[in-house]
Amino acid sequence: MPNALTEPFRQPRPPVIADPSKAGGDHKKPKKRAKNVSGTLARIWTYLARRKLKLSLVLFMVLITSALSLLGPYMIGVAVDDYLDGSREFWGMGWVAFLIVLGVVYLLNPLTMFLQSIWMIEIAQETVYRMRVDLFSHLHKLPIPFFGKRQQGELMSRVTNDIENVSGTLNSSAIQIFSSVLILIGTLGVMLSLSPLLTLLTFIVVPLMAFGMRWITRRTGPLFKERQSNLGDLNGYIEETLSGQRIIKAFSQEDRVKREFGERNERIRLSGFWAQTISGMIPKLMNGLNNLSFALVAGIGGILAINGQVTIGIIIIFVEYARQFTRPLNDLANQWNTLLSAIAGAERVFEIMDEDVENKDEGKAAKLDKVEGAVKFEGVSFGYDEGQTTLSDISFEAKPGETIALVGPTGAGKTTLIQLLSRFYDASGGRITIDGREIGSIQRENLRSHMAFVLQDTFLFEGTIRENIRYGRLDATDEEIEEAAKLANAHSFIARLEGGYDKMLTGGGSGISQGQKQLLAIARAMLADPAILVLDEATSSIDTVTEIKIQQGLQRLMKGRTSFVIAHRLNTIRQADQILVLKDGGLLEHGSHDELLEQGGFYSGLYHGQIVQEEAGD
Repeated sequence: MPNALTEPFRQPRPPVIADPSKAGGDHKKPKKRAKNVSGTLARIWTYLARRKLKLSLVLFMVLITSALSLLGPYMIGVAVDDYLDGSREFWGMGWVAFLIVLGVVYLLNPLTMFLQSIWMIEIAQETVYRMRVDLFSHLHKLPIPFFGKRQQGELMSRVTNDIENVSGTLNSSAIQIFSSVLILIGTLGVMLSLSPLLTLLTFIVVPLMAFGMRWITRRTGPLFKERQSNLGDLNGYIEETLSGQRIIKAFSQEDRVKREFGERNERIRLSGFWAQTISGMIPKLMNGLNNLSFALVAGIGGILAINGQVTIGIIIIFVEYARQFTRPLNDLANQWNTLLSAIAGAERVFEIMDEDVENKDEGKAAKLDKVEGAVKFEGVSFGYDEGQTTLSDISFEAKPGETIALVGPTGAGKTTLIQLLSRFYDASGGRITIDGREIGSIQRENLRSHMAFVLQDTFLFEGTIRENIRYGRLDATDEEIEEAAKLANAHSFIARLEGGYDKMLTGGGSGISQGQKQLLAIARAMLADPAILVLDEATSSIDTVTEIKIQQGLQRLMKGRTSFVIAHRLNTIRQADQILVLKDGGLLEHGSHDELLEQGGFYSGLYHGQIVQEEAGD
């Protein structure tokens, strides 16, 4: 049976990667993806083509450099023949002029190489800059389901590692590949003009090189792709474990996490080891064949020179050109493996760019200047996966300014209902209207601009407290921000912080309590002044004093607005105008708090059960 040492030398199978077409939810049409070298290179060229003038200058410099590389050895060979047959005096003016021209040739060579390198670096950086911008922009057009099925670290790896891989290849490999091709063509032309026989001897090693290259690259290509995939998986795992450090330590899972990290790290080590080991055979193969070519040209060329069929100068030219002929092949082989690695990264980038963006608004989608907040669900159904129903035949009506509480066990569909209202998902059946207009006919961005969310897990960006509150409305003045903070009961604790509203918060808002984060989220929503408000109650793990402040802030925020409250503690929603009791994706009960208690049904049992638990806790 194959083992870890022998398996890489067999024809490897492509790495198993989850089908990206399924990552973004329900996609009804197939997508074109870059799954081959030519296809991916063609897409990279669309970026390079934006700098055609500078790229033309680079190619011109490469052409000059290649010509100078061929001219030097040729001039030396001709000079040797001239000296041997006495047609040129060793210390004469002709010889001095020759040395000057030869010196200019060898001095111009590094200068042209320097210019082409600098210009190509500029082009490469511009190219990957545009790729990174396009990828980042595309990520913001993708639907929420896409991010729900992808690891953040894995996506980060594509934005950083994979694009940087393309950058390194463009900087170093693109010029070298083109230069190698030109030198091969030029060398072949000159060699054929001097001696077809010696050219044929030089070409004896080419089939061996081609066979060896084909054997190696067929194995290294899949390995480089697997390495990039494993690297993305490791990045995702690292991001996940760093974000979940509290849970890991709370459950004493450090050893398990380190073990799983080691397994992923080992997969990268193995794929990288075999990719580099097998590709490392190329220089050894090329050097051996290069020495064989040199021996053939020198040995048989010497016999031909003795017989007067070629000159010593031609042999010198051929010896140098034989090296120059195999050197570009060697460079092409080495750069080909680098290119394969970059293509593997580029494919992963283009794979994300090929994902379907969030469904575009209909051609006549409206932009509402004002929303009263009348919401109506009529026979709404939805399922995340085909053949599976999450919500079924949901119907209710919320009048402007009413508070609608959503109650039910985990998985009942409370969050899904809100996601349909905000069009993070589109209903598969029925219709949802706002102020009598079906939400599918309203521009998504405009629809969400009339909504605000205060969720259980408050997210704060890296920046000042002022900037985080201003996220609710970017054109808000400092005075409006402070007024919103006062209405949210957040001003007092902000004023006590060092720096006040200008205190810097790190990513996630570390340095302030969960309750304080919640107050900032309320202030942010207050500043947005939405017509429709979505609240995911988050006071269960907060001290009593802070909870009172949050409830006061929420009451001010909800005043005059249509509010949807996902309720976990039922004693906080007794004043709701309507309570929707969801179970197994259906609307089980519907009414006010008192009406539902009188019915003595599912809600009544939940409510009295919580009361008993709270009294027992006291």
